[in-house]
Amino acid sequence: MQLPTLKRNYLKKDQELEQFSDVQPYFDELLAREITDALTLKQWLCDMSELEAFIEENGAWRYIKMSIDTTKPELNDSYTYFVREIQPLIAPLTHALNRKIMESPLIETLRQDPAYAIYFRAIDSELRLFREENIPLDAYLAEKSQEYGSISAAQTVAYGGATLTMQQASVYLKNQDEAVRKEVFEKMAARRSQDILTLNALYTDLIEKRHQVAQNAGFENYRDYMFQHLGRFDYTKEACFDFHEAVALTVVPLVKKIQQRKLDKLGKPAFKPWDLDVDPDGKEPLKPFESGAEMLEKTVEIFSKMEAYFGDCLSTMNAMGHLDLESKAGKAPGGYNYPLYEIGVPFIFMNAVGLHRDLVTMVHEGGHAIHSFLNRDLTLTAFKDIPSEAAELASMSMELLSMKYWDYFYTNPEELVRAKVEHLEDILKVLPWIAQIDAFQHWVYTHPNHSEGERSEQWLALAKKFGTGLTDWSGYEALQANSWQRQLHLFEVPFYYIEYGIAQLGAIGVWKNSLTNERQAIEQYKAGLSLGYTRSLPEIYETAGVSFDFSPERIGELMRFVESYLETLT
Repeated sequence: MQLPTLKRNYLKKDQELEQFSDVQPYFDELLAREITDALTLKQWLCDMSELEAFIEENGAWRYIKMSIDTTKPELNDSYTYFVREIQPLIAPLTHALNRKIMESPLIETLRQDPAYAIYFRAIDSELRLFREENIPLDAYLAEKSQEYGSISAAQTVAYGGATLTMQQASVYLKNQDEAVRKEVFEKMAARRSQDILTLNALYTDLIEKRHQVAQNAGFENYRDYMFQHLGRFDYTKEACFDFHEAVALTVVPLVKKIQQRKLDKLGKPAFKPWDLDVDPDGKEPLKPFESGAEMLEKTVEIFSKMEAYFGDCLSTMNAMGHLDLESKAGKAPGGYNYPLYEIGVPFIFMNAVGLHRDLVTMVHEGGHAIHSFLNRDLTLTAFKDIPSEAAELASMSMELLSMKYWDYFYTNPEELVRAKVEHLEDILKVLPWIAQIDAFQHWVYTHPNHSEGERSEQWLALAKKFGTGLTDWSGYEALQANSWQRQLHLFEVPFYYIEYGIAQLGAIGVWKNSLTNERQAIEQYKAGLSLGYTRSLPEIYETAGVSFDFSPERIGELMRFVESYLETLT
């Protein structure tokens, strides 16, 4: 694959963005330009899209550099300047451009195209939500929510003569020596406990400001506001409630059965918190690679085996320096694939330490990356702004599709089977967590004046509903009551989490199809991803060969399939 280069038709080739005045002339020109027919309308939309992509990418690089090294104040200052000084000035002009589009009678000439119909639907929603008084609040929230990354990145523990990030320390929670597991867990718990009050205060502040945003826009609560803001046109909050109940009914018992077998092998009446990741058969943690370079090399091989284009995507990113894979001190937690709409080549950020979960993260983010490549030639930036339910379908399907080729990482057949079992069991275990986080957010934002004590009580009530009840938290009650603090999404991207559950169901369907006809399943997968956001979610899923359905019946059917497949492995 030839390395992509910037293609600017409207902006100057050497255009930079250091301050708002650098881009203001483009906004002024677009607002003043006369639109006389369908051709000039399309050109106007393309020019606006090019400007949007440029600004988005500028903000993206500031965020990426800050998350790679949170210890450099200048990187944090650069991102903060963007959200505090540039975005607030752009917001009203974007609103004015959107209003110009929707007030033009010529858009009726484009509405027959499903892609534009989807686009105009989103713009119409944005116009209804826009309030001038929310601009400074949005800037404050964008800046404030990033404090979570800095707080989390500063959490380290000393063990074995080294200073370890939480990701690095968690490796020891798989150690067969319980004394080691307990010691490391308690060090991690003590360090996290230092930030409980700080993170509670931060979350309370975010909740208050988000509630104000919702009220300013005429909504009773932030939950209802976010359903509009996230463009959830294809399902309702009631469908989310159905998802919660279906998971509690069909998934939790299955997880409990798996966990009980593990507990029986350990010979304990209940897990302690440091027992949850250890192998019950006395085996050491799976170690699929030694370095980030090895992980990347083998992932490229796997992707190429599946589809040559997939491998080319990762190789291109590597050649362009669009990968930062290994965990290190000062690096923000988590992992992401950041779309870069102007250059068309995304950036993968993660914290690999050599564990099996890192392999899963790599192929997950690789799925997102392939999605970005498949969308890069779509006409408008808006067509590439994928709703999360479709974006996560790309990544989670790749996790499962890649399993067939994990022998590149695991040459020992026993380890290969173990890796597959672990992954499928992890999928089952995470679905109740997704339901719990989502149900928690519904409660948090429909009870915005709750106290920290009430927040903890609600979290523990949900833990009882979505948990197995097999873990003894005696002595660590405060840690359990605040364990929601480990979920980055609550702070940085509110309400973005149930999408993982919805997409996981779709991904199981894609994988199920591949076991019957792999080539057809991959072609359908590519076809679905190639649509970007030019069709509705049900249409994208249907094109990918699966149904957009998270009813109790569908969830039950998929859980029975996964359970039966696990039985063939064990």
